[in-house]
Amino acid sequence: MSAKIPVALITHAGGAHLGAYYAGLAASEDVESVVLADPDGNAEGPARQQLGDRLKKVYSSAGELWQNEHPKMALVSMEAKVAPPYIAQALEAGANVLAEKPACIRIDEFAEIAKLADSKHLEIMLAFANRLHPSIITAKQLLAEGALGDHYGMEMHLIADQTRLTRPEYHKQWYAHKSRGGGGHLIWLGIHWLDLAMYLENASIVKIAGFIANVGGQPIDVEDSAAVALQFENGTLGTLTSGYYLDKGYHSHIRLWGSLGWMELQLTDEMPLRWVSRQKDRPEGEQTAKATGPEGYTPFVQACVRSSAGLAEPPVTTVDSLRALKVVYGAYDAARTGTTQEL
Repeated sequence: MSAKIPVALITHAGGAHLGAYYAGLAASEDVESVVLADPDGNAEGPARQQLGDRLKKVYSSAGELWQNEHPKMALVSMEAKVAPPYIAQALEAGANVLAEKPACIRIDEFAEIAKLADSKHLEIMLAFANRLHPSIITAKQLLAEGALGDHYGMEMHLIADQTRLTRPEYHKQWYAHKSRGGGGHLIWLGIHWLDLAMYLENASIVKIAGFIANVGGQPIDVEDSAAVALQFENGTLGTLTSGYYLDKGYHSHIRLWGSLGWMELQLTDEMPLRWVSRQKDRPEGEQTAKATGPEGYTPFVQACVRSSAGLAEPPVTTVDSLRALKVVYGAYDAARTGTTQEL
């Protein structure tokens, strides 16, 4: 049985991934209606095109929206610098929040709204959509069943294109400025892999060391390159290379090794999951699995709506969101001080 809920979309001209969010809300059977706060007037047209009659009303400010509406969930896609008070406003109104990452430029800002969410028994769900990739779901199940035995190590990289950093229009965006976005590649893209690492391991990262740099020399004041070393609470060691290096496209993988085998995830490949397990009663040799099922932002938005409607557990919790941000800001502190950070 579906308990359809009203949803608020809070954004502005700097909102990221809006097309994907519109599509996710349009596809969600649990959305009764959507109300939009659009102070710049840029979002209404595209939103109405994708949401149709489901877009109930458009407001010129979030404050006006909350005075007149009572949504059960708010989707907040805003520049990181300005996001925290809008998230707090939604929580005060009794709405769970799906927020575009990083949703802050300092960890203490997010810790404060996380405390508010906890006091209201609500969730702040950062947009870690890769958690619901079919291959991640399969990998997590295999790991939970002990397919790799005791976990030894993990090696990850997430590499995007340097080309985007050469464009003058990119230099004007909030995610190209530390004072507006909190950081560069690591907090914008690398954070996805850090969250997945802890999600797959079912363990927090407790120590971090590393370096950040602007290796491409573009006129931005955030890192285009990060290399970090990680220690998990279960003893697993790991590394992440996170950077803008390519001319186009992505290179990415997550590799794990354990006492009974290994696993590799390459989510953009035709065969995104490979593994070998010597666990008793498992098939011998290398196994592969294709991704079967939806992926991307749509199933993640749908899962957040279902959770806010009380129909399922949240795909990401406030604790998960805060944990991932602590790791990123820990990496920045490690690079700045030259010392390992305990989280």
